[in-house]
Amino acid sequence: MKLFQLSPAVVRAVCVQARTITITAALLFMFAMAQFAKAQQVTPAPENNNEVIKQLSKRVEELEARLKELEAKRENAGAPAATPSPDQEAGKDGAADQARPDGTTGRSSTGMPRLRIHGFGELELGRSFEKAGSNTSTLGELALIITSRLSNKLSMLGDVEFEAGDHNKLSVGIERLLLQYSPSDYFNLSAGRYFTRIGYYNSVHRGTWLQTTAEPPFIFSHEDEGGILPNHNLGVSANGNIPSGQLGLRYIVEAGAAHTSRSTLDKPERTIDENNSVAFNLGLIARPDKIPGLQAGFSIYRDRIAAEGLPKIGQTIMAVHLVYQGRKFEMLNEALMLRHASLGAGRVWNTTGFYTQLARQFGKYRPYFRYEYTNAPRSEPLFSDVGRRNGPMFGIRYDLAEFVAFKAQYQRTLRRLLTPLNDLMFQLSFAF
Repeated sequence: MKLFQLSPAVVRAVCVQARTITITAALLFMFAMAQFAKAQQVTPAPENNNEVIKQLSKRVEELEARLKELEAKRENAGAPAATPSPDQEAGKDGAADQARPDGTTGRSSTGMPRLRIHGFGELELGRSFEKAGSNTSTLGELALIITSRLSNKLSMLGDVEFEAGDHNKLSVGIERLLLQYSPSDYFNLSAGRYFTRIGYYNSVHRGTWLQTTAEPPFIFSHEDEGGILPNHNLGVSANGNIPSGQLGLRYIVEAGAAHTSRSTLDKPERTIDENNSVAFNLGLIARPDKIPGLQAGFSIYRDRIAAEGLPKIGQTIMAVHLVYQGRKFEMLNEALMLRHASLGAGRVWNTTGFYTQLARQFGKYRPYFRYEYTNAPRSEPLFSDVGRRNGPMFGIRYDLAEFVAFKAQYQRTLRRLLTPLNDLMFQLSFAF
């Protein structure tokens, strides 16, 4: 059998074509690899993990700077700030002429300190069920809280109150005016007119919107409303943390010329004004870390009173409190003894008082109950008009909005040798 043979010319042509195809394929392969490598080099990969961390950290810093810039613009545009707490009002919250964490300063565009104003207001409608009682309506009170940072450690606090009296006639008073020095959490000093920190209620509940109830307990009523405590003082007040670990101890030291004027219940025009000696108040508070919202403390207040027509009297006020304010549950307990001793005569009068208040939040509703008791001896030279007062209070608070609350409450007060009092009150309170 004879095999098929190709001529030499044909064999050479086939070889040339094969070599051409091979070279073309190789060139296409090399071009594809070059394009792939170029695509991979568009975003070079970091050489190690440290480089990745550096890039991420830089990006986080850029985002934080942007956030601070937006917050600064919002504040300069007049965004409302939260109502200051008592500790913040004491001057602990920042500098005036140095940059704050949000990138802004305490100065306005004119170079003057920036002024902040918050306030509390109320409208009231009352009904007394006594024979001579009648419906009453009043504008209540309008309190303006004015604060300003003056320097890195100095600030001021003003508290101006507009109050509606008889026939809704307005009166204006300066409740507080303080220059505050706050170098650290361990020492805060205030000078001027302040609320004495006797007990708990007088230290924290100054606006009606802050209070669960429509009115404070009788023992913490204002002096010009028949109250028996020296709620105000003119002098210096210091407070701060005590290194105590999880116990959370805090001290209070106050000294000043006490202003304990008060109007009696039966004769509002008659006042007693004692301001002839230096009054001292010492207090200790515990706020344990393990139980947020719990506070326990005591205070002792000393003064000498020289009321017109009376011998000099030594005054001692001892107060204790145990309170808990959680997200939904509130429990307030306070007791005090007010001791008056006639200097040189050897006579002593003890006035005692306490209250217990409970409240529970259910959505926007907060029903509450309070029982209070005050007992002044009949022969008490300053508080003979007070006598014994005790009784329950029932009420409910409804939060109409975040800073608006409606309260309705009924209170029955039993009085020694007098007919009981039965009062119904409706109140609309707000903060701004």
